[in-house]
Amino acid sequence: MVKVNIPTTKLNNGIEMPVLGLGTWLGIDEKLQFLSSDVPKLIEALSYAIDIGYKYLDTAHLYRVEPEIGEVVNKKIKEGVIKREDVFITTKVWQHNHREADAIQSVKDSLRRLNLDYVDQVLMHWPMSISPDGIDEKIDYLETWKGLEKVLDMGLAKSIGVSNFNVEQLKRLLANCKVPPVVNQVEINLNLGQKELVDYCQSQKIVVVAYSPFGTMMPSRQPPDSPEPKLNNPLMLAIANKHGKTVTQITLRYLYQRNIVSIPKTVTKSRLLENASIFDFNLDENDVQTIAKFDVEYRTVVPVFWQNHQNYPFPEERQPYKEDIPLCLRIWKNGANADID
Repeated sequence: MVKVNIPTTKLNNGIEMPVLGLGTWLGIDEKLQFLSSDVPKLIEALSYAIDIGYKYLDTAHLYRVEPEIGEVVNKKIKEGVIKREDVFITTKVWQHNHREADAIQSVKDSLRRLNLDYVDQVLMHWPMSISPDGIDEKIDYLETWKGLEKVLDMGLAKSIGVSNFNVEQLKRLLANCKVPPVVNQVEINLNLGQKELVDYCQSQKIVVVAYSPFGTMMPSRQPPDSPEPKLNNPLMLAIANKHGKTVTQITLRYLYQRNIVSIPKTVTKSRLLENASIFDFNLDENDVQTIAKFDVEYRTVVPVFWQNHQNYPFPEERQPYKEDIPLCLRIWKNGANADID
């Protein structure tokens, strides 16, 4: 079996975190239903990923797959493939749990579902606080952060961070916290470089983690107005051919050279191996300049149903929208059979 060797980066608390991991959000279909049918594929992919050397698994309460992730990790520990300290597991606190006590309970519940004593990282999933009924609870994310700081003190997590925070929200958090966030997980890809946000995070020793690193490059995520590059883009293909790599590998390498961690999701074994095989070449300055031109500030993940809620992080990108928040983002149970609280 081919093994991969993924480097690590040091967080501002001294802990090492792999620079590439496996995202486990399976997504929702056109009927706004969670894609639970893909859970068996995810279990198989997780098992293979650990076998070939992946050490960073990114999940969340929202993703509904904490039980399966815990099952695979514990199985691999029992088999002697890994030790618990070999794998870096991130989970997230959802918007329903932004009161200090609720944030702590959310992490305890995640640990119960994962069947683990601790996680390596807990993130505040979004800065907004929204009830399962879709009501804006207007809880200050500073209160939520106090809950995460207590989670750290309790030994339930080794590190704490945020997700989907903008620069102003980060500045306010840093000015009012005891423990600074170790990461900010946000959408970053070739169309959405987020230079200002990345520069600020890196100046504050906050590691940037990119979700949706391929953006609309994938055929399944291409609205009619989405910009280049796609997988068949001539400029990207030329760079890929020059280095003997694929367009997606060039994309991940570009982010890595910006000192950005990526968590691409896939349930395909060949892609797991491909995504992690980016550490044996370098993009030159011409490559970097060519790729940088695709950054047109085009956001793939725009949750417009939250845009009128307090602390929505993209206020300048509001769009006409009158639908309710999808039920699948408000009420759910975990696990493939949706039967675990």
